[in-house]
Amino acid sequence: MMKRIFLFYALLTGSVAAAQTLTSPDGNLTMTFGLSDGGVPQYVLTCKGHEVIRPSRLGFELKGGGTKADFSMDVTQVPANPGTSLYNGFEVADTERSSFDETWRPVWGEESEIRNRYNELAVTLRQPSTDRAMIVRFRLYDDGLGFRYEFPRQRNLIYFVIREERTQFAMPGDMTAWWIPGDYDTQEYDYTRSRLSEIRSRMKDAITGNLSQTSFSPTGVQTALQLKTDDGLYINLHEAALVDYPCMHLNLDDKNFVFESWLTPDSQGDKGYMQAPCTTPWRTVIVSDDARGILASRLTLNLNEPCKIADTSWIKPCKYVGVWWEMITGKSAWSYTDDVPSVQLGVTDYTKLRPHGRHGATTANVRRYIDFAADNGLDAVLVEGWNTGWEDWFGNSKDYVFDFVTPYPDFDVEGLRDYARERGVKLIMHHETSASVRNYERHIDRAYRFMQENGYDAVKSGYVGNIIPRGENHYSQWMVNHYQYALEKAADYRIMVNAHEAVRPTGLCRTWPNLIGNESARGTEYQAGNGSKSSHVCVLPFTRLIGGPMDYTPGIFEMDISKVNPGNRAHGNFTLANQLALYVTMASPLQMAADLPENYERFPDAFRFIRDVPLDWSESRYLEAEPGEYITVARRAKHTGEWFIGSTAGEEGHLSKIAFDFLEPGKKYVATIYADAPDAHYRTNPQAYTIQQTVVTSRSKFTQRVAPGGGYAVSIREASR
Repeated sequence: MMKRIFLFYALLTGSVAAAQTLTSPDGNLTMTFGLSDGGVPQYVLTCKGHEVIRPSRLGFELKGGGTKADFSMDVTQVPANPGTSLYNGFEVADTERSSFDETWRPVWGEESEIRNRYNELAVTLRQPSTDRAMIVRFRLYDDGLGFRYEFPRQRNLIYFVIREERTQFAMPGDMTAWWIPGDYDTQEYDYTRSRLSEIRSRMKDAITGNLSQTSFSPTGVQTALQLKTDDGLYINLHEAALVDYPCMHLNLDDKNFVFESWLTPDSQGDKGYMQAPCTTPWRTVIVSDDARGILASRLTLNLNEPCKIADTSWIKPCKYVGVWWEMITGKSAWSYTDDVPSVQLGVTDYTKLRPHGRHGATTANVRRYIDFAADNGLDAVLVEGWNTGWEDWFGNSKDYVFDFVTPYPDFDVEGLRDYARERGVKLIMHHETSASVRNYERHIDRAYRFMQENGYDAVKSGYVGNIIPRGENHYSQWMVNHYQYALEKAADYRIMVNAHEAVRPTGLCRTWPNLIGNESARGTEYQAGNGSKSSHVCVLPFTRLIGGPMDYTPGIFEMDISKVNPGNRAHGNFTLANQLALYVTMASPLQMAADLPENYERFPDAFRFIRDVPLDWSESRYLEAEPGEYITVARRAKHTGEWFIGSTAGEEGHLSKIAFDFLEPGKKYVATIYADAPDAHYRTNPQAYTIQQTVVTSRSKFTQRVAPGGGYAVSIREASR
């Protein structure tokens, strides 16, 4: 193996002595940088002598040359001159090395303290033919590598347009991948498990319908991408700190198993508009010889900037119910009337229209949810469909679709505000933009002020449909900047944000912790339609959750949707115990008890776990993990010190075997175990569960069968003396 790696270094640099080598603090990871023939920047990454990334190129292809003079040219054509290349012809002008070690405290999260320790190498590259400079900054952690491009202030690279970023991730073989199709507009796909060589043949089946989608390649996939070599090395590819830059996808050369970055274009087909000095997001490679190490990594958060909100006292984890599942299942509707084929805000007089009787967001119905939340110690109630405009909100390329402040006649804003306040419950605002981004920005200050005036301190925003301005994609640089604008504007108003259909998270919740959740993946709502694989929730922690928490909306107790809406024959692919476990395995400061109150009232003993489980943790232990197959996590509550365990399994089920050695020695604890019954199965008997109590200590062992699509959840409290 070492002989092969030596040959890689020689191929990479032309001279082993010229290589720049960086080692992780624990010595297990080694990154080597050099210039190959033609002055092409390349890097190699190894873990304990095993290949992680084979020689891989770095750089950019520009549109035009990047100087002021270039913009007098016809920029619809790519000039055939060296000025368009930032991927060859380089020489090393300088290198700087440093080390860093700190411990920081997140506002909320999976632990109360996070260590940020790395060794750094910054390589300044000069391109003599253009007199341009580019810095590649590498940070090597014990759990992986982050690197980014930096463009210092300079005369010959000022304003420039990226045609494509040429970052490569050359994989060490035809490994196994858990992937979703590359798409400029949606991440709401089920995961496919396949060899890299099989992605092309399986892409057609992997692309399923969505309200807005734009795929780009038969081998294009999205990050975070989870991979596994045949000898058991786990590799995760993603990005961190995505700001003022397009979202990165990966396009695979499936003959050589080389991924190359593929940025989301704007309406003109351009990838990024840059002005030096500037930086790109970090490209990340998380590495572990144990799947649990991927889940435990905080590399993505560590590569983001520290918190920029001076006073974070108003940012609080939130467990909520909502008038939502009624609409998702088809029991109720977002709209108010069928009387008109279309509406025009400010013109249509709803008081003169007949309600169709299916509207979910009525005053009486919302009061019912407020009462349920108050009676069960839940923090808040989300209400969707409260505001005018839902009759023709989607699919009409309509610019002025919502104003975000005008309620339907049967929704009493002030009365519900006061009633919720009396009962000690918050209300969560819903802002569906219908992807009319210009309209949202037009109204956003007024909408946030309206929230403040009426006691809403959290908003769920949505971007369903094709983006307006027309031709933009959900994950282009322009849209990334919009999501950031809305987030920072919300912070000005002390509002927490849960963005749906937005770009996938890249750890920005460290910098802006008012970003308490995102959707950005296939959530529970699909279980009321065409479903998701039972393995889905055993993949998401390895992929989507690498960048930040998800508003997955767990807690569905009635899997037969026809019992909620007789016209809907969908059936969920999970057991009831699985739904309980998700509150631990998919940690988030924002968790919904997503089912109808009446379904929780049918299973009050199981609902007890949802009531009890906290959302903010001081410590997390990853006990068992294999992507798509099983995950078992133990977490200690930040304020009470109580422990909670969640375990989920995929299609084959799992025999879980864990130890309680994370408990304090010498103490006795009472464990309440919510588990699949012996005959439970997500298809045939999903609501079969058992609850038992037992005394445990730090020396106790535990074995539990997890049904296919099943799970178990455990709450652990110190025994009273």
